[in-house]
Amino acid sequence: MAFEGLADKLSAAFKKLRSKGKLSESDVKSAMREVRLALLEADVNFKVAKEFVNKVTERAVGAEVMESLTPAQQVVKIVNEELCALMGGEKARVNFASKPPTVILMCGLQGSGKTTHAGKLALMFKKEGHRPLLVACDIYRPAAIDQLKVVGTKAGVPVFEMGTENPVKIAKAAVRHAKDYGNDIVIIDTAGRLHIDEELMKELEDIKKEVEPHEILLVVDSMTGQDAVNVAEAFNEALGIDGVVLTKLDGDTRGGAALSVKAVTGKPIKFAGTGEKLEDLELFHPERMASRILGMGDVLTLIEKAERELDEKKAMELVKKIEKNKFDFNDLLEQMEQVRKMGPLKNVLSMLPGMDKKIRDVDVDDRQIDRMVAIIKSMTKKEREKPDLINPSRKRRIAAGSGTKVEDVNRLLKQFEQMQKLMKQMKGMAGKRGPRIPGFPF
Repeated sequence: MAFEGLADKLSAAFKKLRSKGKLSESDVKSAMREVRLALLEADVNFKVAKEFVNKVTERAVGAEVMESLTPAQQVVKIVNEELCALMGGEKARVNFASKPPTVILMCGLQGSGKTTHAGKLALMFKKEGHRPLLVACDIYRPAAIDQLKVVGTKAGVPVFEMGTENPVKIAKAAVRHAKDYGNDIVIIDTAGRLHIDEELMKELEDIKKEVEPHEILLVVDSMTGQDAVNVAEAFNEALGIDGVVLTKLDGDTRGGAALSVKAVTGKPIKFAGTGEKLEDLELFHPERMASRILGMGDVLTLIEKAERELDEKKAMELVKKIEKNKFDFNDLLEQMEQVRKMGPLKNVLSMLPGMDKKIRDVDVDDRQIDRMVAIIKSMTKKEREKPDLINPSRKRRIAAGSGTKVEDVNRLLKQFEQMQKLMKQMKGMAGKRGPRIPGFPF
């Protein structure tokens, strides 16, 4: 995940502060030197890193911290607030037109993920009740139009194309088509280049002049680090972007782009790509990202993901079955398939406070869930409902049918037995706790 190295170094710096009962100015400045180094190693723009550390230091050596009973916690609080401010302070919204359609112009270098993220954006809007239209204006890259059609089909969103006609004419015709057919959002996928050149910018400027987009979104690859910020700065100067879509935030990236874009360009990150699936696009929340960087988790995003992907009605039915001690393998299978919708298990667990570091070096293999699902599906209906029926000969049959070993079947049966015991202990706790994650029984 992004920011792992930065998170570790910040954690180490704050650990030294926590070991001290009271903080001196030199303690704070020593910790801030480590923070600055950590930011630079994360590929944060050096001017941004310097200004950030100066702001934190100025606040951290004040009476608010020095006279506090828990000065280290106060410093972490200040760092959290300043990280949030660095990334924009609060989530930035799309500029919707007062009179539809809203025209969104997607731009970026070749290979940044522009076409895929145009589809991700279309799917997100569709789920919100909009009627988006994808527009193929990349007439240069081989198969670019076909790629957009494939993405559009997967998202269930129509694609407007006119072959290799002039991109400016295509964009203009697409907006007219959207008005005629009731599409309230037009997402224009433009051509990219391997590097910024006059020809690319001239075409984008011509499209902008012709269709007057309400939103210009620049797609940048977070894996390119500081280069992504340089690209954003160049596009903003030439075109005047409204926001950034930062891709591959689920990858092994140092995170410098996310921390530098807003400070360098003045334009916010509006969306973050967090995986390869079309559903893997999130609104960018600076306060939540700051929380994750400092190892505090991101429960709100986890809840939103659960609300989107999990079935609340099925969860309530499961609660009733647990209360009646009727939880069986059919229910476990359903829960496992629901949780798989939320994406890689390691990513889900990393959103829980304190879990990110604990699971980082642990091999959380999603194939283990696949094996468990295969074993359960190899059971008969009666075996799923009454696991006690599963004797040695049945275990051998289930193992053969699922492509696993008898030991794997035994392990699953043991885990299921422990789960039933745990659920008996937790029975009735759902109403005594605070708010729970939608879609989960407890």
